[in-house]
Amino acid sequence: MGLSATFRYLSPATRLYAGVDALSHLSREVQRLEASRAFVVCSQTVAQTTNLLNRTKDTLEDLCVGVYDEAKKESPIPLVLAGVEAARAVHPDLIVAVGGGSAVVTARAITILLAEEGTVHDLCTTYPPGEAPVSPRLLEPKLPNILVLTTPTTGANRGGAAVMDDKPPYRLELFDPKARPACIILDGQALLTAPLSLYLDTSITTFMGLVGALQSPNLNPLSYSDLRQALELSLTFLPQLVAHPEDPDVRIQLGVASVLANRAADSPSGGGRGINTTLDKQIRYRYKQVGQGASRAVLLAAEMRRNREILVTGQARLAEVMGLSKEGMSDLVSAEAATQGLVDFLQSIGVPARIRDLRMPEDDLQAIAEADAAQPSFGESGHRITDVGELLQFLREAW
Repeated sequence: MGLSATFRYLSPATRLYAGVDALSHLSREVQRLEASRAFVVCSQTVAQTTNLLNRTKDTLEDLCVGVYDEAKKESPIPLVLAGVEAARAVHPDLIVAVGGGSAVVTARAITILLAEEGTVHDLCTTYPPGEAPVSPRLLEPKLPNILVLTTPTTGANRGGAAVMDDKPPYRLELFDPKARPACIILDGQALLTAPLSLYLDTSITTFMGLVGALQSPNLNPLSYSDLRQALELSLTFLPQLVAHPEDPDVRIQLGVASVLANRAADSPSGGGRGINTTLDKQIRYRYKQVGQGASRAVLLAAEMRRNREILVTGQARLAEVMGLSKEGMSDLVSAEAATQGLVDFLQSIGVPARIRDLRMPEDDLQAIAEADAAQPSFGESGHRITDVGELLQFLREAW
């Protein structure tokens, strides 16, 4: 196994609490951060259909000065701006995100916009054609934030937020390492508030990211260790999640897998991503019932086979990690074993592994290919497919 001996590794400091009643540590963390005015961000689902917001407020007691419960999927800009105004009205000195990716990203965007002058369009990263991305330096100090997660989102420990505009390029990124969380809480009771379908899809999103990252031919040993452990946790506990959806320990272990995946992503080894597309985004934007995990899972086999020549060594490593590589196997045979093994694993836990499994019309493939060709790049490698005909062929391979 070849691992890079030349690399830079970044490990930002974030406290993590895990346990069935880990939320009990929240007020202590607020006090450790010398805050006294906590502003809570969550979705209406969390606020109205679970006891989690009340548990959070009860834990904070008089440290809670306000709640914004309009966080939604993809963090639409109007709702983020409404959250900024709600927060500004109560003068918080700390933000608490309670929920999954929507609450986390919305809270982080609120944190950034509370501090910086200018609009989202002024502050977002731009992607000039053929040039490196340009991220404005957001220099103002940011309020600390704490995350009480309900799903195992890999967007938890990030230094920025992606919000959704109502016009192209739709997805706008705000990058600021100062917006990273000071603390992440994996509370078993909180994680149980998410429906199985949502928790499974979010865990599959983590799983897909791990599969992709482990194919890199230039992994450093520290990132590799995080990725391998996270993959092993996922392979062990995803089937248990399906079999025992009400077991908090299972959900916590998958939450830990997402934290490890997030940590590995902070120090990528670079290169080796191979041919890629943003077709998964087009699928889930067009079909609202399709989650991020499912939209990526249905493209997995076609993507791995398309990248076989470029990433054969990394795919063979993936087969080894999954226990599918046998003595005497060539890298090429091991790579195909990994691909088929992943398809079999996904299908064994009821996750779609082909586009047709999403029950979307085959006639829509042309429109999806055209939309993806027109989509601006957001940090994808230079091997991104942008030709409509080639994208359509890719979709047919994944059908």
